[in-house]
Amino acid sequence: MNTSLEDYKRFMEAVSKETGIAALLPDETGLVSVNVDNTLNMNFQFSTATGRILCFAEVGVLPADTPKEVYRDLLAAGLFGKETAGGYFALERESDIVVYNYEFDLEEASKDIGEFISTIEKIIQLCDLWSERIKSASKSRPADYGMENNHSTFFHIQP
Repeated sequence: MNTSLEDYKRFMEAVSKETGIAALLPDETGLVSVNVDNTLNMNFQFSTATGRILCFAEVGVLPADTPKEVYRDLLAAGLFGKETAGGYFALERESDIVVYNYEFDLEEASKDIGEFISTIEKIIQLCDLWSERIKSASKSRPADYGMENNHSTFFHIQP
């Protein structure tokens, strides 16, 4: 099935109705940006070329003195999406902002809106956990990094 921007808009309208969140309606380019609890902006962008929805969020800023253990943890967590809910962390070069990104296939997502919403909720929780880990690490000494904020439970979502 070829998916179009109109298919995506109809899908997001259905998600908006299901959740009661009016802000989930895309603009003319297919971009949606929703602020979650004044702490996280969840963004969705549809690609007509691939039929995929890119979900991305800014997780936090890595200060210049960030302990190397933070970078190591971000890389290790991303191996096969094991501790990243099947998504990926990246670092925006100019700003040192850690960005989490995850892709949905529109055709697959359309089959189960409830699963799509559940996955988004899990991604939000995951981003909150990593945001706290990054904040904690930037305030602590490198030797202390991760001791108090080592979350042993992460979500496992198949991409």
